[in-house]
Amino acid sequence: MASAIRGRLGRLSLWLACLLSLVPARVAAGLYELNLTTDGQATTGAQMTISATLAAKDNSSLTLPASAHLYHFHWIHTPLMLTGKTENELTSTIHVVSSVPGDFPVSVWVTSADCWMCQPMARSFAVLSFTELLVGDLVVTQNTSLPSPSSYLTKTVLKVTFVLHDPSNFFQTASFLYNWDFGDGTQMVTEDGVVYYNYSVMGAFTVKLKVVAEWEQAQPDGTKAIMQKTGDFAASLKLQETLRGIQVFGPTVIQSFQKMTVTLNFLGSPPLNVCWRLKPECLPLEEGECHPVSVSSTAYNLTHIFRTPGDYCFSIRAENAISKTHQYHRIQVWPSSFQPAVFAFPCATLITLLLAFIMYMTLRNAAQQKDMEENLEPHSGVRCCCQSCCGPFWLETPSEYLEIVRENHRLLPPLKSVKTYTV
Repeated sequence: MASAIRGRLGRLSLWLACLLSLVPARVAAGLYELNLTTDGQATTGAQMTISATLAAKDNSSLTLPASAHLYHFHWIHTPLMLTGKTENELTSTIHVVSSVPGDFPVSVWVTSADCWMCQPMARSFAVLSFTELLVGDLVVTQNTSLPSPSSYLTKTVLKVTFVLHDPSNFFQTASFLYNWDFGDGTQMVTEDGVVYYNYSVMGAFTVKLKVVAEWEQAQPDGTKAIMQKTGDFAASLKLQETLRGIQVFGPTVIQSFQKMTVTLNFLGSPPLNVCWRLKPECLPLEEGECHPVSVSSTAYNLTHIFRTPGDYCFSIRAENAISKTHQYHRIQVWPSSFQPAVFAFPCATLITLLLAFIMYMTLRNAAQQKDMEENLEPHSGVRCCCQSCCGPFWLETPSEYLEIVRENHRLLPPLKSVKTYTV
């Protein structure tokens, strides 16, 4: 009888303890959170670590007593195999291993240590990724710092390093072989994960790396087998050149109202921002003094028409992601020997009209003078009559008159001899 009563009292006390612990748990629900951290992707067979830390939410003013005996962490990690678990105050850490690749969810929640069946104070979950390949990354460094990501200088040594991701030291006894391809036709095989390379030309390149890892692993029958894992990695590079200068090709003397073209050759790698302005003197361009133009090649043409004679200077500034440079080009503008086309056409029209009028008046005067001469000259028959009848009045001397009469008599037929009779 006494033992039965003690058993009932024990069950009642346990129920009351759970009931009392349930009240603060309900109150605390939603005020706390679990922060999960992992060591990233892992290869099959390697150990992965995941930690959960209980903390108050950002908008909560509550504090948690730091004691590992007040809280209990519940984990669900199936089908992953648990290899270890540790708890320290407000943090719980587990180590799991997978023999097959894939993504596996892991969930965790926290309750009071004296009431596992109570409502969780906080819960969270994460997805762990396992792969059959090696896990790592290619890191490219250079002794220069460029503002553009993945941009590097040509003719400057690059350090390319393969960093293996193995937090559990799974490949501690493995040997590695590295097959490098630098994208410009150069290939090499090394046993070291660090190489140095120098690109001589600018452009975009991709460094490719194939890694092979081998190690011995004991088998259940006591023998040892050679295990192997591989991985393929790549890194994109953009090789650029510093702007060593600007070559300017163009005239130094020109006449006003003539179109001038200046060619700029940039000794550096595009893309470029080019800015230019005409000044009386060769002075550097200040910021905001001109509007930059994007140039995607190493050559650019400038065109300009000078309207006023004088001495000018082209102030040119160019910059890329690495550096910038200035250049100047002096030019003398002389007065033009001809007027612009907008004035030349009216002048030519006026001159043409004037010449046409002069020619018209000349021809008209010549025609009038000819008509007058024809009107003054008599007909040949009339002239003969006038010479015989009115000659004495027109001729100035008697000798001239006698000469004309003599010529006229020669034209008449000879007279026959006539006999004269007197009656």
